[in-house]
Amino acid sequence: MNSNGTLSALVLAGGGLAGIAWETGVLLGIVEEAPEVGRRLLGADVLLGTSAGSTVGAQLCSGVPLEQLYERQLSEEYGAHEIHPGVSIETITELFLTAMTTPDTTKARKLQKIGAVAASTDTVDEAVRRTVIEHRLPSHVWPQRDLRVTAVDIDTGELSVLTAGSGVALVDAVAASCAVPGVWPPVTIGGRRYMDGGVASTVNMSAVSDCASAVALVPSAADGPSPWGAGTAAEIEAFPGATLAVFADREALAAFGPNPLDPACRAPAARAGREQGRREAARLADFLSGL
Repeated sequence: MNSNGTLSALVLAGGGLAGIAWETGVLLGIVEEAPEVGRRLLGADVLLGTSAGSTVGAQLCSGVPLEQLYERQLSEEYGAHEIHPGVSIETITELFLTAMTTPDTTKARKLQKIGAVAASTDTVDEAVRRTVIEHRLPSHVWPQRDLRVTAVDIDTGELSVLTAGSGVALVDAVAASCAVPGVWPPVTIGGRRYMDGGVASTVNMSAVSDCASAVALVPSAADGPSPWGAGTAAEIEAFPGATLAVFADREALAAFGPNPLDPACRAPAARAGREQGRREAARLADFLSGL
């Protein structure tokens, strides 16, 4: 391997409700097409979840079979617990653009600007949003496995990587990681307030710097824009270990629809992910065989 030891990581990126459904579908498609490949992915030493990926990571560690997790994405009853964001992607994008054009030069300062807007925006009550996350997670207890969840401190603009050893309830960690600024309220943990880890990066590869290899599932286009420079694909490629990224393909992006936060996108995104997972299985098999 390399200087990063022998740990393997499964990186689950941000991408709204569409991302949760798509990532779940991709994994099921891989398992169905190439069971051993799926077993290795699901058995990765480290699961890193950002935003949508934090939900998927926690669900995978819950003990609920992957097939059932997939069926939940198709279920209207399960989806009834979700809340429509009431805002468009254009509105959220405008928030980012405003922060990006600030004269402040550091990333942390720009994240503080976004955090300030997140704190001042009128959204649902924090407790209401927490209940949504409770319904998403089959288990509210941190797993024995190495699950890492990212969130951003709205006051400092710093990325936090929450784990079982952080003294934070799993529901709160996932809620913080999924707290899209301007859409959902920041999450209060130990007197600090946190927002979506995806604001810093949709993948946050630095959080698995101790790993030798990483497979990243990214529910966005490979050439998608990034406010932080080269973009997600470049961040994954810069990882010092061996990496393989699965980005959402054209069919999946179409299935997501205009708003990946809209609960109506769940079933189409899950089905598209399942089909893409089957198509990607051979490529993943080649990658894993070389490790």
